[in-house]
This record gives sequence, structure tokens and C-alpha cells, in this order.
Amino acid sequence: MDTKNALSVEEIIQKHSNEKGTLIPILQEIQESFGYISKDAIETISRLTNYAESDIYGVATFYSQFKLEEPGLHNIKICQGTACHVNGADTVKDVIFEELKLIDYGTTDDKKFTVEHVACLGCCSLAPVMMIDGVVYGKLTPDKIRKILKSF
Repeated sequence: MDTKNALSVEEIIQKHSNEKGTLIPILQEIQESFGYISKDAIETISRLTNYAESDIYGVATFYSQFKLEEPGLHNIKICQGTACHVNGADTVKDVIFEELKLIDYGTTDDKKFTVEHVACLGCCSLAPVMMIDGVVYGKLTPDKIRKILKSF
């Protein structure tokens, strides 16, 4: 972690120092600021608070909201809800993985995309759907998915 980020993490910790149950708010704010919670940030939290690194990792891995790896430039969410599932969510996943050369959910080697699955995006009438950077793409076909990905 560079000095600028270390100071920012320290400032976040200091801001919460007089509160009870500070770990989750600290983790949330660090993730909001940096997009994820780095190993260096966890070490800094441990050093400046009474939390052991193992306890911090325990909390950060328990809650799915926390990311321990740096996300890609673009975030792709693949809907796995019932409507999407019966209308081809597996095909959406397969095409995305093929196009981005991914074996599993996560971030591409070039850090351009992070792909994750979500339980439901609430766009059932457009199934199957994916969301990229907050924009929903529906009624997906393999060709449509490829065209969308190429636009990025």
C-alpha cells in the first residue's frame, strides 16, 4: 500500500476510534474508498485497533459485501434468479467466461472486468439479464453478449 492509501486508511480508523463495534464500519468505509479491502489495509487495522488480523479476515470473509481482491475496471453481475435461470443464465455465464477467458467468477488477468453472480437483479421480464457498471442488459443472446462486451 502506498503512503497516500496508508494515511487514508489510518484516517478512516481514527474517525471511528471512539465508537463501539467499529470493525464493520471501518471495513465498509475502506471498501467504499478503495473498492476493496487490501491485505495492507487489514494489517493497518490490526496494528491500530485491538482486532487480530484473523478476526478481521473472519468478518471480511463472512459478509459477501466485502471484497478482498482489487476489482476490475468494469463490474459484470450475472443474474441467477429463477426467471433468468430458466431463460438461459447458464448460457450467459458460459459466453461471458469464454469471451473473457475466465474459468470461474472473479477478475480478468488484465483487470478490465470483474464478474460475479447475483441472486436477482429484479428485471425478470427482461430475462436473462446481466448488469455492467450499473446498466442492465436484457433479453440476452450469445451474439448480443459478445457485442456488448466488445463495446467495452
